[in-house]
Amino acid sequence: MHAVWNSLAHAVSDRLVGFALIGAVDSIGGGVMALTAGPPNASGWPFIIASAALHVAYNLLLLASYQLGEFSQMYPLARGTSPWLVAVISVMVLGNKLPATQLAGILAISGGLIALVLVGGRPRRSDLPALSAAVLTGVMIAAYTVVDGVGVARTPLLAYIGWMFFLQGPPIAVIAVLRRRGGRLGPALRASASAGITGGVISLGAYAIVLWAQTSGALAAIAALRETSIVFGALIGAVFLGERLGPRRVVAAAVVLVGVLLIGVT
Repeated sequence: MHAVWNSLAHAVSDRLVGFALIGAVDSIGGGVMALTAGPPNASGWPFIIASAALHVAYNLLLLASYQLGEFSQMYPLARGTSPWLVAVISVMVLGNKLPATQLAGILAISGGLIALVLVGGRPRRSDLPALSAAVLTGVMIAAYTVVDGVGVARTPLLAYIGWMFFLQGPPIAVIAVLRRRGGRLGPALRASASAGITGGVISLGAYAIVLWAQTSGALAAIAALRETSIVFGALIGAVFLGERLGPRRVVAAAVVLVGVLLIGVT
């Protein structure tokens, strides 16, 4: 589900408007859930607000990486950066132990990500903005994963999901309205409506499932297993977006996936 909505967001002709539509759907769906569930516990508000802010930053960085680079490279790089950061944070900040399998996973992911960056040779100066945006996207994923992993334990799940999604959608919609003034917004909305609305529905469902899974407390394992979307993202880029996957990128993405699964071993 995650790979599908990301590929839809990448494929729209006006990605800013596409992301705004996804955010609008998230806000509407989140608002319905928030009304149904009521307000969260007082202790949950800081996590909900922090998560919403991190999701806005994540979406803006993801938008930038998709505008600057190919989906089949940007997606694995962004998604693969997150699990080993979550594993490191769980050790250094939360005080958890790091088994040998998870250490091996971190090393495998690091090697695979370096290989993804070096596919086609040493990155040129012109490649650095795209690569930087993708890595920073991964940092945001790791940050909101940790925040949400702690937050869902402090407030009812439906309230957490609803209010977080309700708060995160409007900022990008406002940016799109401001950037597409002068008669450009209407045509862009019509051209992006199908992909944006579909992507928003899938996005809302996908992350709601992740948050539900995180109530189990297996933060590192869930953060790792969700990144099996790396494989689907690479395949979607090659089959549906016409990008050249190539054997080197296949091997690099496979190494990242092996590392992700090793981190998920408990």
